[in-house]
Amino acid sequence: MRRIIIAGTHSGCGKTTVTCAVLAALKARGMKVSAFKCGPDYIDPMFHREIIGVPSHNLDSYFCDDNTLKYLLNEHGSDSDIAVIEGVMGFYDGADGRGSAYSLSQITDTPAVIVIDCRGMSDSIGAVMRGFLDYKRPNNIAGFIFNRLPERLEPLAKRLCDELGTRYFGSMPKSEITIESRHLGLVTAGEIENIKSKLAQLGELAEKHICLDEIAGIKTPGFPDFKAPELPENSGRKPVIAVAKDRAFCFIYNDNIELLKKIGCEIKYFSPLNDSKIPDEADGLYLCGGYPELYAGQLSANAEMLADIREKITGGLPTIAECGGFMYLHDTFEDADGNENKGAGVIHSKCFKTAKLQRFGYVTLTSKSDNILCTSGDKFRAHEFHYFDSCDCGSDFTAEKSDGRKWDCIHANDALYAGFPHLYFYSDINLAVKYLNICRKYMETAKNGN
Repeated sequence: MRRIIIAGTHSGCGKTTVTCAVLAALKARGMKVSAFKCGPDYIDPMFHREIIGVPSHNLDSYFCDDNTLKYLLNEHGSDSDIAVIEGVMGFYDGADGRGSAYSLSQITDTPAVIVIDCRGMSDSIGAVMRGFLDYKRPNNIAGFIFNRLPERLEPLAKRLCDELGTRYFGSMPKSEITIESRHLGLVTAGEIENIKSKLAQLGELAEKHICLDEIAGIKTPGFPDFKAPELPENSGRKPVIAVAKDRAFCFIYNDNIELLKKIGCEIKYFSPLNDSKIPDEADGLYLCGGYPELYAGQLSANAEMLADIREKITGGLPTIAECGGFMYLHDTFEDADGNENKGAGVIHSKCFKTAKLQRFGYVTLTSKSDNILCTSGDKFRAHEFHYFDSCDCGSDFTAEKSDGRKWDCIHANDALYAGFPHLYFYSDINLAVKYLNICRKYMETAKNGN
């Protein structure tokens, strides 16, 4: 499997722009490309999908063990001409030695190309290059792409690559084609006017300025051995999981959905923004994260949907509501301007806007009692990324960071998981299996009229 990681020196250096440009250019050449995102990000894979036309997948070495990472990369990338993996933050940045593009590169034996933002630098570019090449060895760094590099400095960049024994993979000039940001990162692909045209223009820039033949021809080691994870036998009637999916609720891992399908669930999407109720045949409900604060007025005005969700959840419909989905379940939640809006009224409290990220990062969750996902005392990893907070975050789990900080969180019982931490089922497949079994039990109870 040919594969590369496009990583960066730091957040904001342009690796998403460069990755999208490379994907668009390779796609325009007629190559079959698969795309991945290192780490827990939801938004970058949306841009990848706009380009390649199929889902992009996350690869997170903090969530997953080495074998699972290799399995996921192989499953989604082995039938493509090349797999392109976008890094996260700076190349070496992670948590407890995991979660970084560097760790993913080492685990999967994947060459890395480092994007340097050259704005405001000339010879100092060499110091940055040497630092990344020498900081840790081995590091699988194959070479560099120079973002926002003035044309007059191209000879300097090529000479520095020669002197440091690495490869020049081209540059990206300063461009008016920009992808705007907001409080949780980039705006989503669906919000950008003429997105396909802009991505195509990025591909044209890559074709002109990036050494695509050299990137596509990077010598890739043989793919490491792995074993497919053991999954329960998929037999019997499939419980239907209603999954929220629209502009307000769009933060969900593709692998979560695909794993639910593999173990025996049927997925039906619905829109809390536009539909009047969840699918009638639903045996489970998944309210994922997103930007409900940007569509709070429309969500609040959809009284039929709010009432249906409240009735179904209070009636025992097995429900996962994470981050934005959790916000939506409150009696009230504020919008992006701090105005209060009516929610579903399942969590009898209010959600409010804050000025900074709250409890940001990876956490280990420990259950205090048996619930929809696990049994008392079970531990699994999750991720928080939100500016909003709640007057009642729940107390059925304990969250702990690697530095020892702890706090109570999450509303959980036999039919509900509702809280800010995002779940990734491949971090512990038993979470998905337990949810499947709860939904099957609900399905049988409903079928028998009990």
